[in-house]
Amino acid sequence: MTERKPPGVSFESFVDKQIRDAERRGDFDALPGAGRPLGAVSDAPYDENWWIKQKLAREGLSVLPPSLALRKEAEDALEAAAKAPSETAVRRIMTDINAKISEMMFKPPPGPPLGLKPYDVDEIVRDWRASRPAPDGGTAG
Repeated sequence: MTERKPPGVSFESFVDKQIRDAERRGDFDALPGAGRPLGAVSDAPYDENWWIKQKLAREGLSVLPPSLALRKEAEDALEAAAKAPSETAVRRIMTDINAKISEMMFKPPPGPPLGLKPYDVDEIVRDWRASRPAPDGGTAG
C-alpha cells in the first residue's frame, strides 16, 4: 500500500519519489507488455469509446444493431435448418426465426431496416427433403 503524502511536500515531487523508489525496487521490470508498442497510432479522429472497442475486439465480440443481428441470426437459422436431422427440427428452427422476424417487423428498432420477411416454412421443408437421400439410396426429388 502506498504511503500518504506528507504535509508540506508538493504532490508532484511526492509522486516522483514513489516512482523512483518503485523503479529502484524493480517493480516495473517484468510488467506484461513491456517493450511492446502501446497500440496502433491512427490518423482517425479521437474516439472516446476506443477502449470499449478494443476490449470487444480482444474478446472476439461484436455489437450489431438489432436488425443486423436478426439478419445474421436468420442466415444461421437457414444453415441450421439445412443441416437439421428431422423435418420437425426444420419446422421448429424456422418457426422460431419467423416469430422473431414478425415481432421486429411490427416493432422496428432504431437502426437500419430489417429487410426480411417471414420464411415459407413449407418451402424450406421441401428444400430440406430434396437435399436428403431417398430411402432407396438415390436422391429425393
